[in-house]
Amino acid sequence: MNGLNPEHQAGNLRTRGELSPKCVAGFRDTVYGYHRSNPRPMSWRETDDPYQILVSEIMLQQTQVERVKLKYEEFLRAFPTVHALAAASLSNVLQVWQGLGYNRRAMYLKRCAEEIVTSYAGQFPRSVEELLSLPGIGPYTARAVAAFAFGIAEPLIETNIRTVYLHFFFPDREDVNDSEIMPLVAITLDGENPREWYYALMDYGAMLKQTHPNPGRRSKHHTQQSRFEGSNRQLRSRILREILGQPGVSLKKLQTIMAAGEEGMKRNLEVMQAEGLLVKKGHGYWIADTKTGAPLM
Repeated sequence: MNGLNPEHQAGNLRTRGELSPKCVAGFRDTVYGYHRSNPRPMSWRETDDPYQILVSEIMLQQTQVERVKLKYEEFLRAFPTVHALAAASLSNVLQVWQGLGYNRRAMYLKRCAEEIVTSYAGQFPRSVEELLSLPGIGPYTARAVAAFAFGIAEPLIETNIRTVYLHFFFPDREDVNDSEIMPLVAITLDGENPREWYYALMDYGAMLKQTHPNPGRRSKHHTQQSRFEGSNRQLRSRILREILGQPGVSLKKLQTIMAAGEEGMKRNLEVMQAEGLLVKKGHGYWIADTKTGAPLM
């Protein structure tokens, strides 16, 4: 790969809109070679079921793979189909989701299931445009589901993929924008096998993070995840856990149980109501019904 001088080729791409076939072939051979010699077994890679793939993609956002492996199997045992998830209460979904964090993602996943059952008769939409119309689904997730479930080849970027392109094509650059990386992703994309290609890129990127000073830090979009301990994310998780355990609990009782300040508690409860996770009735707080917004008793 070094002999192909990919960084020079990337410069050509930016100036002339070209990337040599030799460089593309060498890049693919390098990435595929590592992936095939160092496979990372994951349950969601063994299926092309779009529901199971969507569950894995939502779980993997900002969550370590090892934590997802255990929770993914548990979640699918509880909600094995899109119909089962759509029919479940948000309370039950959140109970199973506990431990992954970012509970709003569980709510959006359930809303996706409801939309698929209601608007698509339970048949998963196949196009990127239709997938993007689902609640809480962004450009990456829509393209990932399309690629992994349906073999649709669309350029996409996530943290490990970004790391690979920064390492090979921008070795001496800081603050690289995704708009510079995306043309490279498009030109090097294996259109005949986007599923394996993207898995190979992710595996290569994961390896780079372990063996090199993380190239991802040179991205303009890089952010350092804040510590969970003592964070507002932890406070939100604790609030939700208490309401799941004691539906209808009051603000005053929550403060007593959690020994937390009134201002922070009130602010988070208001935000969680606005998001649709919670609903207030009288002095108590409940998990909201995703279809009606009413308290789940």
